Amino acid sequence: MTTSSATQDADHSSDDIIALVRELVSIESPSRDTAASARIADVLAARFEAVGGTVRRETTSAGTDLVIDVAGSGEPLLLIGHTDTVWPLGTLAGEVPWSEDGDVVRGPGAYDMKAGIVVMLAALRDLRHEPLERRRAVRVVLVCDEEIGSPASGPLLAERARGTVAAIGFESPHPDGALKVGRRGSARVRVAVTGRAAHAALDPEHGVSAVDELVDQLLAVRRIVADPSLPGPVLCNVGTIAGGARTNVVPAEAAAEIGLRFTDPDTERRVLDALAALRPVREGATVTAQVLSARPAWQASAQDAALQERIAVAGAAIGQRVEGRPAAGAGDTNLLGGLGLPTVDGFGPRGGGAHAVDEHFLRSSLHERVALLRAVLTITAD
Repeated sequence: MTTSSATQDADHSSDDIIALVRELVSIESPSRDTAASARIADVLAARFEAVGGTVRRETTSAGTDLVIDVAGSGEPLLLIGHTDTVWPLGTLAGEVPWSEDGDVVRGPGAYDMKAGIVVMLAALRDLRHEPLERRRAVRVVLVCDEEIGSPASGPLLAERARGTVAAIGFESPHPDGALKVGRRGSARVRVAVTGRAAHAALDPEHGVSAVDELVDQLLAVRRIVADPSLPGPVLCNVGTIAGGARTNVVPAEAAAEIGLRFTDPDTERRVLDALAALRPVREGATVTAQVLSARPAWQASAQDAALQERIAVAGAAIGQRVEGRPAAGAGDTNLLGGLGLPTVDGFGPRGGGAHAVDEHFLRSSLHERVALLRAVLTITAD
């Protein structure tokens, strides 16, 4: 649990920081929209340059990533976030409008995770006039494809993290504000079936139904993930299914995208190997299982726990209690923790409704997180 004394940001009014979140939310930036990604990258590049950052734009197939270095003392601390959201263009004018109701602030992508980016900006803005020896060096990495598994940015993350001493992710925390130390692994797998088209009434015996084959393959997937001999549990969600076109035509194509979550790498390996070995049950059908994206299970290490404890000490100095524990969801910190870099996640403000129409964050928690990051980045005399 995280609690705080009544901390108010001395350098910024509440309206000032909320206005910055609103500016970012107003730039709708769904995954895979490269033009929208470039627009929000331009705004953020200017904002980070204004707080002393040296900004490098890196264009990928998914959009524009930002790598920002801010001078300070020691090896840089890596701050990791993403600019993409799950919401399509037009959501802000439709089912998820911007609103402020007391402590609750709503908007598409506000909680996941544009308010987290504002935590970084506000803390760095507070510290920009501090002598270099009084503030830690920082590298910020903002990717454009986290919500779809970081297929383009993930392979670049190890190089971008090179030379950093530890990593903090700015995804949402646990509901009580606790940091996330350790995360389940995740994978997105597309199971595709090819059959053979035929007239469903006049010539059905010459057809091979890809839809029927896919149904049987999904039953096989269910058996694989429920295997009691697996070392750990598996969460499995069939997120999309597509196939066929007309009721009087035996369908020749069908596919499903499946989301999987793992607590340990051995379970992950066994399940993915089993999916790769799927074979058709109908003569004339073909089945393929393609891993679209994968993040390894991040099992918290002693180094991760030590980083969380250092953050807790910084929090205690400003009247905040900071705890940490593992989380079910996956993110880019899985990749960093899996590399052995001391890592924590969940440094964004408290709230709820990620990926849902009630997405929101708490204004008071946003201020608490800014104060906590400022404390973490401030070097005090021993």
